[in-house]
Amino acid sequence: MTSGRMRRVDEAIRQVIGEVVAGELKDPRVGFVTVTDVRTSADLSHARVYVSVLGDEPDREATLAGLRSAHGYIQRRVASELRLKRTPTLDFIYDGTTDRAMRLEALLDEQGAGVDEPGAGWHGVDVDARPAGAYEPGADVDE
Repeated sequence: MTSGRMRRVDEAIRQVIGEVVAGELKDPRVGFVTVTDVRTSADLSHARVYVSVLGDEPDREATLAGLRSAHGYIQRRVASELRLKRTPTLDFIYDGTTDRAMRLEALLDEQGAGVDEPGAGWHGVDVDARPAGAYEPGADVDE
């Protein structure tokens, strides 16, 4: 479990790296990147920087190569912006959360073909059908 201080350090590093990547990097390999998370070790020696990249696999690999190439510059910017005892070594890792979410959404769309029908819930279950004696919203409870 991370402490409140470590979460604040992680968030500060994430913000600085996000600003640098969005506005200062000139490497043409670096495409549209979002810094999704930063996890710093307790001794501030290492930081895993999770990034999401718009594009396909070759775009991802090129962007990660560009970020790793700019590692020294980004680390210097973190050191100059944040007054930390030690500046962590940055390791850029692709965050596949978005890919997994899109895959899950596609699978749910395949399974729930009739979900958009009125009164139908997930897997075609009629969500408006209530068992006898079930609570009705707006009904008087004392009756």
